[in-house]
Amino acid sequence: MPLRLLTVSALALGLVAAASQVQAQDAVTVDRAIAVRDAALRSNIALDYVTQLTTRFGARPAGSKSEQDAAAWAADYLRANGFQNVRIEQFPLVGWERGEGSAAIVGRNAQTLVAAALGHSPATPRGGVEADVIRFSSLEDLQAASDTAVRGKIVYVDLGQMHAMQDGSGYGPQTRVRGAGPGVAATKGASAFVMRSVGSDEDRMPHTGTTRYVDGKPTIPSFALAAPDADQVSRLIAMGEPVRLKLTSTAHTYETHSQNVIGDLPGATRPDEVIVLGSHMDSWDLGTGAIDDGAGGAITVAAAKAIADSGRRPARTIRVIFYGSEEVSQPTPQTGNGGGVYARNQGAALEKHIIAGESDFGADRVYALRLPAGAQGSAFQKAATRVLYPIGVLASNAVETEGGVDVGPMGPLGVPFFGLAQDGTRYFDLHHTANDTLDKIDPAQLSQNVAAWAGLVWLIADSDVDFRAMRPANAPVATSGH
Repeated sequence: MPLRLLTVSALALGLVAAASQVQAQDAVTVDRAIAVRDAALRSNIALDYVTQLTTRFGARPAGSKSEQDAAAWAADYLRANGFQNVRIEQFPLVGWERGEGSAAIVGRNAQTLVAAALGHSPATPRGGVEADVIRFSSLEDLQAASDTAVRGKIVYVDLGQMHAMQDGSGYGPQTRVRGAGPGVAATKGASAFVMRSVGSDEDRMPHTGTTRYVDGKPTIPSFALAAPDADQVSRLIAMGEPVRLKLTSTAHTYETHSQNVIGDLPGATRPDEVIVLGSHMDSWDLGTGAIDDGAGGAITVAAAKAIADSGRRPARTIRVIFYGSEEVSQPTPQTGNGGGVYARNQGAALEKHIIAGESDFGADRVYALRLPAGAQGSAFQKAATRVLYPIGVLASNAVETEGGVDVGPMGPLGVPFFGLAQDGTRYFDLHHTANDTLDKIDPAQLSQNVAAWAGLVWLIADSDVDFRAMRPANAPVATSGH
């Protein structure tokens, strides 16, 4: 027998064995989950949702009129598709507008550069900032530098080009620079901060993203250079050439509000038990937020709708949330953070939240299922494998502990998370750039996401699985974070 057929046969036997370990009363639920999966794969509303969202409203910066208008439209969209208890949960926010900006090498080797101001960084003084550049290859090198060496200069941190990874693991080290770098540079007396864009592409399109406030105050004007321009500056420095930059920005903040949009498909027999499907409504201003995170909203609402269209309501309530203000930092905990607002407002009701999952990694295919601690090797995981393996989703022994920025605040309060890991190989080529547009979404891969979410969520929603009871006594409590 050919090796491939032998492998497939062995796998089939393994799935049969797994099926025998699933509780007998779950067999019907598994069959229905498969039927929901297949129906969602054939037809769903995901592309309709993300097409309307990105076409009607374009970019949706947190707190902007476009985000607010999109939220009102999304609430109507939920109602029109059969969701109940639809409501908008509003909260205060410090908004940020980019304004106009520019970057250029001046003096020797003068040339224009392509850069974008980083979110919530302040404007430059009128006329801009002009200073010599001091380059660092890591945040740690900047932290170790003397104040004298940095004072009055433009700090440039070039960590090197981000590596494209299926799981997106190259992103974290880069975002440390973006989040903390401006604050470190400011404490050392730098006049501005520049970094290589946090992205895996070589396009001349800079990636924006948020900086952090320090003690409730903005730091210094901060910018991301497009990868080819970052290469250009670093090459000049390597050649021994002095580099002097002029940077301008008219960015400003303003008082506004954001909001979460919430809609339920109430459970048939245990409606107080809630499964949260999360994504975020806001986007950066450079593109139209198609993959970050219009696609996530499309996937979750379409998965829930596929379950509703199956002709039978599951036992538990399925709750879709389009969170506001995911992308930006805030000066105080009292503003922003849609995920934190939802978790705080739920209070004791979180004890009845069965599990939460977040879709915020684009629209490319799902390849792995990650479950809360204790569920690895369980009957539930084996049932989920029967549902998900045929569409290319493998059960992982990795524990899902974080959930995502939006659902994350529920973790320390006891809510377990699941993760449907997507192929993020090209995600960081696009996100936070002008290239984040609808045409980058592959409809077939989008539908595979919907099918995976629909099948898995049905399996949870129409069962009595208790992930909290599975959690080992020594398992770490989930934490949230960017």
